[in-house]
This record gives sequence, C-alpha cells and structure tokens, in this order.
Amino acid sequence: MKSSIKLSQKVLEAIKTHGQETFPNECCGFLFGNEIDGRQINLSYRVENKKEGDQRRRFEISPLDYLKAEQFAIEKNTTLLGIYHSHPNHPAIASEHDLEKAMPYFSYVIISVINGKFEEIKSWKLYDEKREFYEELVLISKSLTI
Repeated sequence: MKSSIKLSQKVLEAIKTHGQETFPNECCGFLFGNEIDGRQINLSYRVENKKEGDQRRRFEISPLDYLKAEQFAIEKNTTLLGIYHSHPNHPAIASEHDLEKAMPYFSYVIISVINGKFEEIKSWKLYDEKREFYEELVLISKSLTI
C-alpha cells in the first residue's frame, strides 16, 4: 500500500521541539488536518506522557486527553488524523508495542531523537487485515494553512 502524509513546516517544528524538550523520555501528541487532497496535517496538540514507569521506552495517552483532542477538533473545525511520538536514541521505526496499541485510520508519526537532537521523521499506518504497519511517505509543506 502506498500513501503519503503532508505536514506543515510549523507542525514539523512543533514535533521536533517537543521531542527534544522531553528527551530522554518519549513525547506524544495529536495531529489534525484534512483529507481534501491527500492527508494534510496543519495542527498539532501536545499532551503529557502519562506512562507510569519507564517513559524513555513507552508513552501513554490518557482517555481524557483523547476526549479533549476530539473536542479540540470540533472547536477548530478540523479532523483528528493521527498521533505522534518520539523514539529517544532509537530509529523512527514503529515497534511491536506501537503495533499492539495502533488503531486503523490514524497516521502514527514517529521522530527519532538522538542524544537530544532531532534525527529523522517517519509515519506509519495500520494495514488492518494483516495487523501490520506500512510506511507512509512524509512530505513537508511550508504553505499548508488551516
């Protein structure tokens, strides 16, 4: 399967900053946009990693934060399209744990933060029939607006 996700430059910068600020722990947040001409992400919304225990290797988003993200989407007249998180000192490749927690439809954007600095970005989507991820092509646009 081939698909792509287009992130605004502003969203990319927000995700990079979040990942670098929370290093060596994982950061997490939501991605919003539209699917008028492919999947376009023009808003991000950070949330606190609620994982108890080792946040360097796992993240968790609370049910309340999911509810707030849905409300945010309604208020901003946009669509919740995905989740982002960081992999501190690891590649931006979806893990088995990421796969276990994944839901169909969402894009899962992962950034790699090596020694506190952004390294790479990748996006993954669940191929539900096989219960496996496929990689989405990540495009960056300076001109995406709400």
